Amino acid sequence: MLRILLGVNLLAVLAALVQSDGISDSVQRYCDMAIWVQPLLLINLTLLALFGNLLRRFSIWIGRALVVIQSAASAILLTDLWRFLTFDEGSWAHLLKAGLLGSAAAALMLSYLALRASALSPALVEARLQSLTARIRPHFLFNSLNAIISLIRLDPRRAETALEELAELFRALMRDHRELIPLADEMALCRQYLDLEKLRLGDRLNFAWEVTDLVVDLKVPPLMVQPLLENAVYHGIEPSGEGGTIGIRVLRRGDELHIDLVNPCDVDTEHQHGNHMALDNIRERLALYYDLEARIETGEVLLAGGQREYRVHIVLPCRGLSP
Repeated sequence: MLRILLGVNLLAVLAALVQSDGISDSVQRYCDMAIWVQPLLLINLTLLALFGNLLRRFSIWIGRALVVIQSAASAILLTDLWRFLTFDEGSWAHLLKAGLLGSAAAALMLSYLALRASALSPALVEARLQSLTARIRPHFLFNSLNAIISLIRLDPRRAETALEELAELFRALMRDHRELIPLADEMALCRQYLDLEKLRLGDRLNFAWEVTDLVVDLKVPPLMVQPLLENAVYHGIEPSGEGGTIGIRVLRRGDELHIDLVNPCDVDTEHQHGNHMALDNIRERLALYYDLEARIETGEVLLAGGQREYRVHIVLPCRGLSP
C-alpha cells in the first residue's frame, strides 16, 4: 500500500513538472492534482482491501484486468461527482481522459509490482538468503578451540560444556536459513556464543541482559543477533585493553519486538574497518523476510565522559501473536 501511494504520487509529481512552466507552477499543479488523486487512491485501496480475496480466485491476467477496469471506473465516477458538486460543465472527453489516466496509473503500478514479485521469487530469495547466511570468523573457531584445550586438564567439565556450546553454534550454522526459529532459541544461541568468548577474554568481556516480556512463540530469522554480538566483541571489546560490557535488551512494545545491542567502541582502532558487512547482510535479510515491516538502525553515540558507544536497534513485527 505504501508503494502504491508513493508510486502514484510520484507519477502525479512528474505530470505536474511536465505541464508546468516552473517550480512554483509545478507545485500549484500538483496541489490541484492531489485534490483528485488522493481520494481516488483511498477509494481504490479500500476496494482492493475489501475484494482482494475475491480477485485472487481469478487467473493473474483476469485479476489485473479487473484492477485496471476498477481504477478507470472509479476515476470516471469521481470526476463526474466532482463535476456535479462544482457545477462544472465538463465534456465526456474530460471523463474519458480521467478514465485513461486512472487505468494507465494502475497498469504502471501493476507492472512495477509484478517485476518486484518476480525479483523476489522463492528460488531467488532462497539463493539470496543462502548467500547472506552468517559466517563465523575463522579466528573465533581457532581461539575457542585453544581456550577449550587449555581447560581440559584444569576444568574438564567446563571444557566439555564449551565443546557442546561450540557444537550447538555450528549446528545453527548448518540449519535451513529459510525457516524462522523461536526467539528463545536465538537468545540461547547468543548466550552460548558469549560464554565461549568469555573463556578467551575472561574479565575483559562482560555482558548485561535485559529481557522483558519475552514472546516464547515469536519466530525470528536465524542468526540475526549472534553476528551482531560477534561484531561487538571483535570491534568493541578486543581492541580495548580494559575490555567492556555488551548490553543486550529485548522487549515487546505493542505489535513490535525491539532488540537493542550496545558495545563500547574506539574510533582509532583498525578493527572498525569492515564493521558494516554483517550489518548490511542482516539489513538485507530482514528486507527479504519482512519487507518494510522491519528496520535496523545503527550509529555511534558520544557519552558525557568522552567515551563512545556503538548502538544497534532492530524492530521486528510480532506477527500472528496475541497481545
